[in-house]
Order: sequence, then structure tokens, then C-alpha cells
Amino acid sequence: MRSAGFLSERQRRLAWVGFMLAAFQAPLAAKFVEDASWLFAVVVAMVVATVILADDAQRRRPEAVEEN
Repeated sequence: MRSAGFLSERQRRLAWVGFMLAAFQAPLAAKFVEDASWLFAVVVAMVVATVILADDAQRRRPEAVEEN
């Protein structure tokens, strides 16, 4: 049995939604905004992606076997 990640299923779904929104918003903002404030959306997308990847890595780790 695999260990659970640190995100619940609901949190994981919300993280994916947040990632997708930030990833799609960044190029749109870059097209319509004169300054470089769209870079914030890129940074947010990268942070959320890092959290999703860390959760994936923890989920794929084999469950620790307790010795009695």
C-alpha cells in the first residue's frame, strides 16, 4: 500500500485548478498589460506546481513498514 501525500484529494484538485488558472492567465496578462506584473502569475504557477510535484513524490514513496 502506498503512503498518502500531504494534500487531501480536494486540496489536490484545487491546486490543479489554481495551477491551470495561473498558467493560462500569465500569457494573457503579458499580452494586455504594459508592465511586467504578469510575472507574478508565472511565479504562483511554479510554486503550485512544486507543491503538486512534492505531493506526487510523497504518494509514490512506499509505505514505511513498522517492525514490532
